[in-house]
Amino acid sequence: MLRIHDELRRGAFTNCTKLAAALEVSRKTIVRDIAFMRDRLDLPVEFDPLINAYRYTHPVAAFPTVNVTEGELLALLVARKALEQYRGTPFHRQLEASFDKLTGGLKDRISFSPADELQSVSFRNTGLGRADLAVFNALSTAVLRQRAVEFEYRKPGESRAARRRVDPYHLAHRENLWYLVAHDPERGALRTFALPRIGQVKVLHARFTRPADFSPERFFASALGVLGGAGNFRVVVRFSAAVADRVREREWHESQELSPLPDGGVELTLRLGALAEVAGWILSWGPDAEVVRPPELRRRLAAAATALSARYSADSA
Repeated sequence: MLRIHDELRRGAFTNCTKLAAALEVSRKTIVRDIAFMRDRLDLPVEFDPLINAYRYTHPVAAFPTVNVTEGELLALLVARKALEQYRGTPFHRQLEASFDKLTGGLKDRISFSPADELQSVSFRNTGLGRADLAVFNALSTAVLRQRAVEFEYRKPGESRAARRRVDPYHLAHRENLWYLVAHDPERGALRTFALPRIGQVKVLHARFTRPADFSPERFFASALGVLGGAGNFRVVVRFSAAVADRVREREWHESQELSPLPDGGVELTLRLGALAEVAGWILSWGPDAEVVRPPELRRRLAAAATALSARYSADSA
């Protein structure tokens, strides 16, 4: 039917015989499909005996491919509202255009007021990352076409950027921020680059072949958030009863194991490749979280606690 629609929209002289030959179906199928387009989708299709062909009696902007129920329409409206959480991120414009294209084909068969229902739904993400849309589009093109790129990159804490040349493998949206996973030939290893710190991207003519065994799931498997590693740490954290429900309510990592504690708390066990990220996450729980193992993570947190105590002591106020 989409093919028939395209033929009719561009004004081609087409009939059942031509369409059946082009689509390799029977003439009966074409007759049935045209009847469905006319009677069920309300498309202005008519047969003109003067030209021995079908035609649209007036222009049709889009093919009405979707009919929805009231509940499905409400779900679409909720999805449209959820789209606002991506405003300011590189994907917002593409998502909005895709959503408009999807809903543009809906038939206007349902009338209802969703205002009350939508008042009970809201979305909010704290700390949404910022990224330049031109940078994102250039990198996504390079990833899809497997083309090497050069860009300026500033490492965290450094004031000056350095020129890097990499083979971009994957774009990932993690922890409300976009990251590029790329192979750095100079360093002979995969590296992760935060898009807000990337500038002056140049897509090169040089091509590369992404390894068949590369998997973003495996790459991030050892990371609590973004930073993985080659280590193999069994991290055990005990949470107090005051926050136990909050810990149980989320899946923090695919390796997690939860065990109840006698005092109403919960013990969380993770298998991670690096400790840098998990240390900051545990500190965010304050005194309600205690690391049991590994010892190096306990020492890291003890040093951080000492530094915090010194900074916030009464003498330094």
